[in-house]
Amino acid sequence: MEYVSALLPPVVMAVFFTGLVVTMVKSQGGANKSKEDAAVDAAIARAEAARPAGEPRDA
Repeated sequence: MEYVSALLPPVVMAVFFTGLVVTMVKSQGGANKSKEDAAVDAAIARAEAARPAGEPRDA
């Protein structure tokens, strides 16, 4: 019975991770893709605008 308690946590994590990956793949694209892309582009533009002009990009 110890092998069941030893294997249960990795099996539960594997099932959860598989579900997470499936959810991420299913949510890519579709009708909301352009809206999501626009939100990301706006966030990047705000971050770049907030950065001082003399500061290097990699800092």
